[in-house]
This record gives sequence, C-alpha cells and structure tokens, in this order.
Amino acid sequence: MSERWGLFGGTFDPVHWGHLLLAEITRQILNLHKVFFIPARIPPHKGNVRASSEQRYRMAQLACEGNPYFEVSDVEIRREGPSYTVDTLRTFRSRSANAEIYLIMGADSAKDLGSWKDHETILEQSNVVVLGRPGLLGDAVSQRPGSRITVLPTPLIELSSSEIRRQVHEGRSIRYLVADSVEKYIRAENLYGPGKDSV
Repeated sequence: MSERWGLFGGTFDPVHWGHLLLAEITRQILNLHKVFFIPARIPPHKGNVRASSEQRYRMAQLACEGNPYFEVSDVEIRREGPSYTVDTLRTFRSRSANAEIYLIMGADSAKDLGSWKDHETILEQSNVVVLGRPGLLGDAVSQRPGSRITVLPTPLIELSSSEIRRQVHEGRSIRYLVADSVEKYIRAENLYGPGKDSV
C-alpha cells in the first residue's frame, strides 16, 4: 500500500489551534499516513510576514509535538525565492514516486488556484483538498473534468493568525488560541508585541 501524504502549506504566523484541528480532521477522513506542515519562506500571494521563517518553523515544530502523524518540513524555508507550491510538490514527489499526495488548502486559497504558478501541474500531480467554509465556497472551486479536487466539509473556525497577532500587540491573552508551547515561544521571542511592526 502506498503512503498517503498531506501537504499543508502556509505562513503559520503564528500556527494556531485551528490549523492543527483542521489538519487532524483531514488526516482522519482521508486516512493519511502523515501531514507535513510547510511554512513558506516567501509566500507569493500574501504580504509581508511578521515572524522570520525560522521563527515560524520553530512555532510549527512546537505545535506539532506529540502528534506522530504531524511533521514540519523546512523544504520551502531552505529554498531561495518565492515559495511556489509546484516546486514543493516536485520535491515531495522526488522522495517517493508512489506516494499519494494530498495538497490541503482553505477555500480562500482555492479561489485563487488558477493564478498559481503551473497550477495545471499541481492539479495533475496531486489531489487538491479544499477545507470547506459554509457560505464561502460557492463556485470558487472548479470541478472541471479530470481534476482531482475534493471539498471536505469542515467546522467553521473563526480563528486567524492576524487576529492572534493583534491580540498580542494589544497585550491581550492568547491562551487557548495557540498551543501553550507556542505562546511561551511568542513571549520569549517578543513576537508581535508593542513596539513591533503593525500586525
């Protein structure tokens, strides 16, 4: 039986409980052997990130500790230039030609999939898994013939990294929004706090 891998990319600035919960739900539904959290070095579709790539990688490591099915990959952090998903996909494909690869993304990212670099290759070489948000999907995801796109109905989690950064910036609690180890790291590194760049 071939391995089934989930690739879950993002800025993770910071990684929070919503990321972890959605990854775990996806893993169980699709019977994935491993979910790789892949922090982007330079996300092509987002503005500036606040924490460095090394800090975001470390927070993801801390958050995933204790879950044997989760692993954090530095493949995009080590690669120079923008973090294009198609390049990451090729790297994982080179590790195992037989692995079934599931590219995990939110519905908001799926809406822009057509503008991604070599998006046709992405659709050919992976199974795209869209984490559904009620009322957001609509016609955002094209169910074109031949494409391997699966929409998973997942809980609506009103939790965002930008809101967590804002709360830290304002000196408010982020307990239960991120893992305790991640909160300690944010405090120790003085990430997002007063005096930092705008969140």
